[in-house]
Amino acid sequence: MTADLSAEYGKKKREIRERLKDFKAVWDEPDRRLFSELCFCICTPQSKAIQCDKAISGLEKSGVLFKGRLREINTGLKAIRFHNNKARYIVGARKLFTKSGAIRIKDRIEPRDVQGTRLWLVRNVKGLGFKEASHFLRNIGLGKGLAILDVHILKNMVRYGVIKEAPGSLSRKGYLALEDKLRKFSKKINIPMDELDLLFWSSETGEVFK
Repeated sequence: MTADLSAEYGKKKREIRERLKDFKAVWDEPDRRLFSELCFCICTPQSKAIQCDKAISGLEKSGVLFKGRLREINTGLKAIRFHNNKARYIVGARKLFTKSGAIRIKDRIEPRDVQGTRLWLVRNVKGLGFKEASHFLRNIGLGKGLAILDVHILKNMVRYGVIKEAPGSLSRKGYLALEDKLRKFSKKINIPMDELDLLFWSSETGEVFK
């Protein structure tokens, strides 16, 4: 079965690597762009990524994401699930990362200690678990070696025998244990983990998105 996975990887490798280059370029953009990506990841739990991206893009273009009130952000998120909670999380994150009237999210990110940065994000940004924090770091070019254990990835981990069954929920210890299993699997089949993530995701959704 892994032979089929390797064959699919061969077909999609170029597209996947181009997408990862796009992510790496985000780090060089202004802090507001990174904050938008954080807000996208806050919105993704139990919601479709494309809808979340559309909603956040709209709030970003209008400026509401950076200056708008809770009610305005809530209105912009109507199309996604649990928009009331997620709007509150976004306002809380904006407050956390605002310094002297400007969003300064890069000050809180240490590219040389991605694991430590992820843990800080989980502990300090309401609405972010290990999955969402890993997703955010990947989407700004710092996700190499991190696993985004969403339903698509867990389903494929079962499919390829990495785990016996997908867990209903994950503690910090459980998340890190499964991440390590996926890391070992990626080495075994010689597909980098960040590329494997996009390969699994595209197999389920039909596209290499984010």
